[in-house]
Amino acid sequence: MRATIEAIQTARVSLAANPDLVVRGARGTHDRSDFLLVRVITSDGVEGYGEVSATPIWSGEDGETADHFVRTRLAPALVGTRLAPVGAAEFVMDKVLHGNPFTKAGVSTALWDAFARSLGVPLAVALGGPYRHEVPIKISLSGHGAGLERVLAAARAAGFGAFKVKVGLGADADVRRFRLARELVGPTAVLGADANGGWSRSEAAVAIRALAQDDVAFVEQPLAATDLAGLADLRRIGPPIVADESVFGTADLVRVAETAAADVVSVYVGKSGGPGRAVQLAQLAAAHGIDVLIGSNGELGLGAAAQLHVAAAVPQLSPIPSDIIGAHYYAEDILAAPLDSDGRWVRLREAPGLGVTVRDDLLKEFG
Repeated sequence: MRATIEAIQTARVSLAANPDLVVRGARGTHDRSDFLLVRVITSDGVEGYGEVSATPIWSGEDGETADHFVRTRLAPALVGTRLAPVGAAEFVMDKVLHGNPFTKAGVSTALWDAFARSLGVPLAVALGGPYRHEVPIKISLSGHGAGLERVLAAARAAGFGAFKVKVGLGADADVRRFRLARELVGPTAVLGADANGGWSRSEAAVAIRALAQDDVAFVEQPLAATDLAGLADLRRIGPPIVADESVFGTADLVRVAETAAADVVSVYVGKSGGPGRAVQLAQLAAAHGIDVLIGSNGELGLGAAAQLHVAAAVPQLSPIPSDIIGAHYYAEDILAAPLDSDGRWVRLREAPGLGVTVRDDLLKEFG
């Protein structure tokens, strides 16, 4: 394949979350997101699309920083170079811009989308799969008392049957919130807890023992990202420990594996720096005997499509449902047609690339 990257264009999008599903956790409230959409045009006339899904309080990136770096650093370095292999373009991005994995992931996704479209295959195939054509999913629950009940009602109306409760806001209140959620969802529903690193070691030990009495399915990031020894200690209590903020790239994953700090790793397209690197991270996790699930930064339709293809392309996926919530979380969708998702599963389409199309009105915004 001799196609070159002819242009990289961007469009800014800011969307409010569905007010009934707003996530409130240890890192703050996620009620709106500023996104950067990315379009890659090749010399063969193929177009690929990606999305920078970044939240400053969590990643240090957002639509504004992403737009600046794509226009001033990444596009100038990539335009005129070969589309394939996409890994070579990712290496170039690393040379001209340190960090900023979510920004790079938006460009990388557009490159992979264009590459897969040029081959006429779904992105999951270009990434080495698919190993599966549908992926189980869950959604976050937050709030207190009647507020939690409203969120759950909205989640159920959207079809969701698996959940995780946002905790890390104080162990006693967290246990009460989780207990109420368990009463509401019933004894058989998958129900985990996500602390976003908000507990101290002593809080986590007390809370996890209490949550275990209410059949917590997993506990995600109970301690600060760097406290791997503490995470390893908590694994001895019982419920599976999911590492999220502790793992961005391969070096992080190796440290988690060496310290036996987690049973499962939450892999993001954004944290990894793109779909190809997310699959590589999942393969490395499998080599260390660690399961993966696909985590979320509140992606829109393009980002959710990338999550789906990565989930389909990884050899081993945890039975804990992934966080591919896409348009369910926002008041509107950016896609002409939504992903095939009923709230319990999200399914691949047999279409080239990401298999989705951006709305016509948003296509006019690229420049």
